[in-house]
Amino acid sequence: QVQLVESGGGLVQAGGSLRLSCAASGSTFSINYMGWYRQAPGKQRELVARMSRGGSTNYLESVKGRFTISRDNAKNTVSLQMNNLKPEDTAVYYCYSAPTRGGNDYWGQGTQVTVSS
Repeated sequence: QVQLVESGGGLVQAGGSLRLSCAASGSTFSINYMGWYRQAPGKQRELVARMSRGGSTNYLESVKGRFTISRDNAKNTVSLQMNNLKPEDTAVYYCYSAPTRGGNDYWGQGTQVTVSS
């Protein structure tokens, strides 16, 4: 199994920045994608950004140009730099990992990001 430990999050004003970090441990050899989902009250959980082991990325359209995902395969860490934050970015953010195939997805405990206007 994989364990994911998140850090970061907090309260910032609109236009500010936060950096989320996540460290994976356990059966990290099985991980292909690592990234971040978020869920705001009354909304579906949505993929914010992810990166494959080979460096391919996907971003939620509304965060393109503002958020940047980075990954260190050797350290099994992934980070999300969030710039120019907007109130609509307010959500609980969850680190996740996904295997190439045939395995389980794993999730961090979630961290609250609140952006005030």
